[in-house]
Amino acid sequence: MDALRLALAESTDLLNFTLGGTIDEGTAAAAEAEGVPREFLDFCRVLDGASCGPSVQLFGLEEAEQHQFYCGPVVDSPLELSPEKLFCVGLIHDTPVFLDRAGNDGLLGIPAEHWEWVDAERFERLAPGLEAFFLDRVATAEYARIALVDDELVEYDDWLKLLRRAGLAGNLG
Repeated sequence: MDALRLALAESTDLLNFTLGGTIDEGTAAAAEAEGVPREFLDFCRVLDGASCGPSVQLFGLEEAEQHQFYCGPVVDSPLELSPEKLFCVGLIHDTPVFLDRAGNDGLLGIPAEHWEWVDAERFERLAPGLEAFFLDRVATAEYARIALVDDELVEYDDWLKLLRRAGLAGNLG
């Protein structure tokens, strides 16, 4: 995180809202008392949201609280949607990403072959948890695959620019 924050501070050409701040212990305790999962709050203590280009967004606490409607049951959807089981932590291509509240399945998304996410028949495990997803897939060159950034768009993607400047994306783009 330090490398990303430093690279962002030195990059006046990139949008400052790319990386969120952090939440304090009082805010985290109040949110946990309201049912926000501890794993998500631990992430927000380090990074309270990240806007990783137009296709990948990890919510900060305030934004996550506004997006929990994705967890509710949807008529005729084969997915087991439930606010007791899931907590929406972001979007990938306008498709919600969920944290499994029980902690057994980690971070869940929808398989890529589904056009409308509510029509998916199952969830796909994206990572063992939110921190692992961020560190292993979003804050690395793997982001380009997730975000579907092709060779023609790579030079225009601010998140990839930030990753390169922080030394996290190798020679990509």
